[in-house]
Amino acid sequence: MLRRSTTTFLVQTLSTPSTKATPSSTMRFFSPLAILSFTPATASAWSIVAPRSLYRHSTTRIVPATVLNGYSTAIVGEKSTESFRLSFTGEGDSTISPWHDIPLRSATEGTYNAVIEIPKMTKAKMEVATKEPNNPIAQDIKKGKLRDYHGPIFWNYGCLPQTWEDPNEEHPELKCFGDNDPIDVVEIGSKALPMGTVVEVKPLGVLAMIDDGELDWKEYNDIDDVPAAVKDGIREWFRWYKTPDDKPLNGFGFDEKWLDAKEAGAVIEETHEAWKKLRSGKAEAGKLWTGKE
Repeated sequence: MLRRSTTTFLVQTLSTPSTKATPSSTMRFFSPLAILSFTPATASAWSIVAPRSLYRHSTTRIVPATVLNGYSTAIVGEKSTESFRLSFTGEGDSTISPWHDIPLRSATEGTYNAVIEIPKMTKAKMEVATKEPNNPIAQDIKKGKLRDYHGPIFWNYGCLPQTWEDPNEEHPELKCFGDNDPIDVVEIGSKALPMGTVVEVKPLGVLAMIDDGELDWKEYNDIDDVPAAVKDGIREWFRWYKTPDDKPLNGFGFDEKWLDAKEAGAVIEETHEAWKKLRSGKAEAGKLWTGKE
């Protein structure tokens, strides 16, 4: 049984890109230059390519789920509109899913790839569209309106690919179910990472946030290394961020404590196993797009 249902992880990048986002970019996964460093890599991991269409269809998905050497992104539609999509393309110009095709594990042992959905100091609630073909990044919509935070988020926010918080599994202690999404990631480096960046991160700790009755895990080397002001600030942001919409305060499991890196790793592995069941058809997908006919 999945021990952790819905999760946000506190992570630190091992290296970061040094250029700003462009409507179409080619990226390589980043090799670690300074473990536990907030300093971005001095060499750029980006190069510009010609724009590609989001709605490119391919009958053969040529990128294995465990190996992906490079990818490009393309934007269609205008920002702050329902039509905006940021899509991903792999080798051979095949459209790929940032959720299913980007590998979970990165090049260095104990590290993972994180897909950045919401850059630091922005407000638009962007996310991998789990129910759309190829899962592009889009702005979330609720009650017919595009969602924005009421103030900027103070870190980079994203998800871990090839993970899934199973809504059918109840946490044995907290009695909450997964939220049907990949695991959330809070990246605490000093630089804002462009939307669509795939960055190598090291998990530091994990926080069990209970959001609308669903368990939502949030992820420093170990959690005791993180200043208390940082941990408290992240927790309080997630406690209060929905109240301007007349929603109640979010709660947290485990006496509101951050769990350590070991527990974070266990959560990641469990949700990775849940994702494998989802992809194989052993778990009910519902309306989720999994790339399987």
